[in-house]
Amino acid sequence: MTISFVLVIVMAVLFACGVYAMLERSLTRVLIGFLLLGNAANLLLLIVMGAPGRAPFYDGGETDAADMSDALPQALTLTAIVITFGISAFLLALIYRSWQLGQADTVIDDADDVALRARTANEPEDAMDEESRSDDDDVTTDFVGDVASPIRVLHQGDLSSLVDDAPVDRVAVRRDDRDDDRSDPQDGDRS
Repeated sequence: MTISFVLVIVMAVLFACGVYAMLERSLTRVLIGFLLLGNAANLLLLIVMGAPGRAPFYDGGETDAADMSDALPQALTLTAIVITFGISAFLLALIYRSWQLGQADTVIDDADDVALRARTANEPEDAMDEESRSDDDDVTTDFVGDVASPIRVLHQGDLSSLVDDAPVDRVAVRRDDRDDDRSDPQDGDRS
């Protein structure tokens, strides 16, 4: 068995365990499953990278391009690590908040989920598709050819109760001629 075949088997096991753990109702198991999936994705990128080579730095043209390692899988792995960390932090916050509110991290069904499950069990599969079809095919949402515009911008003169309190840039106030004649004591020009 070669090293890459062992890595492929380990990656497949990590993917399978991660998907299995994410299908549970416990948020902690979902987090563990997501971490397993993240590590499996990093391992996949490591396998795809191929044989190790020299660093792709400029060395005066001595290294052939075929002997250099590809930097793209390394960049993708670093990006995958950062994304996995961010989503894991978000899931940890969800788990903590769920524990604070309900003393459990298990996701429970709400009334809409139970009603939908009961509805789909009693009805044939095509019944939901028939409800989504529209009987009126003439109804359009575009306003092409209409005289009126669908959006009208209201101004203060249109409605008396409309108050325009948005901040505006102030116009610079000109000084009176009297103010120009007086010298400013901070200018250093004292009369």
